[in-house]
Amino acid sequence: MLNKQGFDLWADGYDKTVEVSEENGVYPFAGYRAILNTIFNEIMEKKNARVLDIGFGTGVLTSKLYENGHYIDGIDFSERMIALAQPKMPKANLIEWNIANGLPEEIKGKQYEYIVSTYALHHLTDEEKGSFIKKLMLLLTEGGKILIGDIAFETRQQLEDCKNDSKEFWDDDEFYFVFEDFCSLLGDCCKMQFVSMSHCGGVMEIAKK
Repeated sequence: MLNKQGFDLWADGYDKTVEVSEENGVYPFAGYRAILNTIFNEIMEKKNARVLDIGFGTGVLTSKLYENGHYIDGIDFSERMIALAQPKMPKANLIEWNIANGLPEEIKGKQYEYIVSTYALHHLTDEEKGSFIKKLMLLLTEGGKILIGDIAFETRQQLEDCKNDSKEFWDDDEFYFVFEDFCSLLGDCCKMQFVSMSHCGGVMEIAKK
């Protein structure tokens, strides 16, 4: 798994890496544009929404939301990613922070209509993801939603099939979403839906019960 320095070094070529993987329909970024478009279209149903983006990277999704009048807070642990994203949305509140340490003080107590995360939470273990998502739930307005676009699967078998088909590229240091597992982990406290966008990616929607 890349550390902060690794992501700083990767930042300038990140979007190109995603594009090549997405265009060829291969792990890990197959379905990338469909995933981002699904999240964008969902948020665009509201005007001037307050949005928190966890791991916004170069701002591909967030900058489009910003351009359409939404209020953006963002967290990313790569200084270089922030440097690339900030000029695209100069009035956005972008915070350098490692989510492995929980949530930064700057956003505790705030409320958001949408909390989004794309291709970031797979760096946390399932237990860490569950704990982190519960903290995010406290930041949602009534009727608010968490929208997670990531390397994700409906079942554990689908993950194993993808792993076998992608052995040459598979990253064993990352922890991918399996929807059936997260229903068991968070189903008592959340409403959850999952829409698959490719053989290795999809969008998970989480809301308060």
